[in-house]
Amino acid sequence: MPADEHMAHSDFAIIMREEDKVAPTEPAHRVFDAIGLIRSFLKEKLNIDQMFGCDADINAVIHYDKNYANAFWNSQAIFFGDGDGTVFGPFYNDIDIIAHELAHGFISSQADFDYVDQSGALNESVADVLGIMVKQYVQKQTAEQSNWLLGEKLFIDKKKGPALRSMKAPGTAYYFTKSNQDPQVGHMDQYRNLPRYVDNGGVHINSGIPNKAFYLLATKLGGYSWEVAGKIWVAAVSDPSVSNTATFIEFANATVRSAKNLFDEKIELATRQSWLDVGLKLN
Repeated sequence: MPADEHMAHSDFAIIMREEDKVAPTEPAHRVFDAIGLIRSFLKEKLNIDQMFGCDADINAVIHYDKNYANAFWNSQAIFFGDGDGTVFGPFYNDIDIIAHELAHGFISSQADFDYVDQSGALNESVADVLGIMVKQYVQKQTAEQSNWLLGEKLFIDKKKGPALRSMKAPGTAYYFTKSNQDPQVGHMDQYRNLPRYVDNGGVHINSGIPNKAFYLLATKLGGYSWEVAGKIWVAAVSDPSVSNTATFIEFANATVRSAKNLFDEKIELATRQSWLDVGLKLN
């Protein structure tokens, strides 16, 4: 987390509240509407009615810092930079990015995965899963119709940077140079065992593995991703037996249990197979 993770709300100007009818700026209007849509989707489709563990309010900060090329969530708010103007545009243009950051609040109130190593990669992956489901919901796309790309509006050069991540093909979302390309992996054979000073042990890199597992399950089942696969993932995150230091195998086993409890043996077997297909050896 950035050093200002405990920054007080009073450090920012409030330009819009829920009871306000008109946003003072177009970006504020966009983020405000997106948050409302995301909350409705999560409540109506996944029975998630509280985004943050600390309270029911959602505070968003746009135009954070100067040329800030990132977005993040902490226990107080979600923060979006305007990008550096060279590689990245604003981080509030994609509803899936907004949903991803909001999802970290839900995750922290449930499994609260430690943000290192495999548990940190699960933290990132679950946020990606919720983000892609919101995007598919807004675009009215089934799992088969979706391109499974996150952050399509993020890069300024759309030819080199079509998206930030691909859940269908981790590691292929963008390519600028050999040293600046999508680093994600999508199979345990490619797993990168990194020191914690490198991306907290690869949380944004190895998260491609559970991302691919979700993609495989959702497309195998067909229909809307939130109807079955999404419910399984949310139940697994909320499973009290899943620890905050969970490994991929621990979380995968939780999804298999959730599939069995919520649905039937066919879906349980499909869930198990999705993890086997990314190289996990389940019990």
